[in-house]
Amino acid sequence: MPITRSASRATIAGNPTPVEAHQARSPTTPAKRKAKETPLTPATKEKKPRATKKPSEVPSVTQAQIDEFRRNLPESGPAPGLVPAQLTFTFEEAKNHLINVDPRFQILFDRLSCKPFERLETVHPFRALVTSIVGQQISWIAARSVNHKFVRLYNPSLPEKVTDYPERADVTSFFPTPQQVANTDLAILRTAGLSGRKAEYVRDLASRFADGRLSTEKLLQANDDELAEMLIEVKGIGRWTVDMFSIFTLRRPNILPVGDLGVQRGMLRWFLGLHSPTHSFSFSPDKSDRNVEIDQVEDELSDEEVGSLPNLMSTATSSTKSLDATRTPPFDLSSIPPAPLATPRKADSTGSQANVASLPPPVTPSLEQTLMKVENLPGYVPPPLPAGLSTSTLQGRLDGKKKIKGAILTPNEMEELTANWKPYRSLGVFYMWAFAK
Repeated sequence: MPITRSASRATIAGNPTPVEAHQARSPTTPAKRKAKETPLTPATKEKKPRATKKPSEVPSVTQAQIDEFRRNLPESGPAPGLVPAQLTFTFEEAKNHLINVDPRFQILFDRLSCKPFERLETVHPFRALVTSIVGQQISWIAARSVNHKFVRLYNPSLPEKVTDYPERADVTSFFPTPQQVANTDLAILRTAGLSGRKAEYVRDLASRFADGRLSTEKLLQANDDELAEMLIEVKGIGRWTVDMFSIFTLRRPNILPVGDLGVQRGMLRWFLGLHSPTHSFSFSPDKSDRNVEIDQVEDELSDEEVGSLPNLMSTATSSTKSLDATRTPPFDLSSIPPAPLATPRKADSTGSQANVASLPPPVTPSLEQTLMKVENLPGYVPPPLPAGLSTSTLQGRLDGKKKIKGAILTPNEMEELTANWKPYRSLGVFYMWAFAK
């Protein structure tokens, strides 16, 4: 019988082809993670504890060991000679030179004493440098206390409280000799409140005076470059300390501390007032700084920072918040210029300093008004500003709108601005601190 289409359909419908059990199934999509239920009250994120610096380990020294040290003090050896109370130049000649290049200096000389060069005192150079190292990165009140404890290590007959010892300001008052300090254990030195680094610096300085690498005679006879080379070899002394020592202790006439922000800021205001008589010398309250008060210098400074040129003086204020926020306190930084141990003239009720020894007080409103009357100077034509500087540039630097990393004026700009102050730049620099705040 012939097969027809209808018969074929009937056969297929009656006998369906079975599906093999191992036939591949279509791949399935991975199941989605179930969303976490949102709590009704959001969980507070646990705050990670701030990493705190481990305090530097101070070798434990008992009072009995200190007493034993005092009973058997190292041999004193010779004391360094003193820097005589005299100038190597004529003050009147220097004064007249600055007045001739800028008549406004006459007002400053009449109103403010140029203390380092007018109030001459005999100076103990070793003592001045030790005091400078002790004062690095701490307030003068803290430095005064540490310095007194340091001196009492070698003379326990002194009053325990520094305020009960007014004679400390006298250059003839007791101070340990370099040989005594050089032969003192670091652990004993640290009991006076010195950090580990500062104890090393003070002892290194003492050893150089003790063995003759440094002496008053060598310091006095060296030229400015030789002096810097000798002192920067000492651990803990950088260019800023050398400049301050040169001005306030050796009374050298032609020093320009290009790394000092106080001097930079003062120069900005001084020259801006000369070329823009409408500029005000007044200071904004919100731009005033507080002294850095650190009881101990951080011991984590790298070797590269030793002797580095600082860009800030702690008695001077920072020009802008933006600069302050990015600046690390410089290594070679002292709250006390290496000068005679004079007591600040005035302190407020909180005990903080009003005027640091040897520095000029800030300009007063009456002095400001007098300085602004440049147009009343007959026949005086101000020298032009150096190339690249204008009154708008100076104002921008002062306001923080035109920044220079870590500075307000570059060393070259400072050199050019003060070129006609030579060879008596130290005297002009001294007055710039009056305009620093």
